[in-house]
Amino acid sequence: MKKIKLYIASSIDGYIARPDGDLDWLSNYPITHTMNYGYDEFFESVDIVIMGGRTYRDILNMDVVYPYESKISYVITRNQINSTKENIHFVTNNIIEIISSLKEEQGRDIWLVGGGELISMFLNYDLIDEMIITYIPILLGDGIPLFPKSEKESKWHLLNRKSYNNGVLSIEYQRIKE
Repeated sequence: MKKIKLYIASSIDGYIARPDGDLDWLSNYPITHTMNYGYDEFFESVDIVIMGGRTYRDILNMDVVYPYESKISYVITRNQINSTKENIHFVTNNIIEIISSLKEEQGRDIWLVGGGELISMFLNYDLIDEMIITYIPILLGDGIPLFPKSEKESKWHLLNRKSYNNGVLSIEYQRIKE
């Protein structure tokens, strides 16, 4: 059975983006060959990525090559979006059933890319198995919260933590199933 893993960067005050969705604050902490915060290893451990429609549009507007070309992508959206790519699927209905069936497939794990609303929904349905949160040493003061209001409590076990010389802290948790 596949695990769904949230792998995401957050400011230390708990925001994943500025109020307008801007990620400029991450540019001082780029992923490089010498400092990748575990990204390369994580990226190889997944074969499916899941994201919300806003996150997908933000990626397309970055004027870069789609970074998940080698993975199967599922975009959870309220609006049907057309794509010519065979490995990008848009999901507007039966979201929980589709995601649950993906977990039953053989293969590598599933990366929940974001955004905040999707994270909240996945938490409410107990779909996230592990979280890897990379805290960037900046206070944004306002923005899109990592965890928008949740409907239920969940408990997590610390699996790993790693600190970097530049102040970045990566924490890995596993959900405690009750």
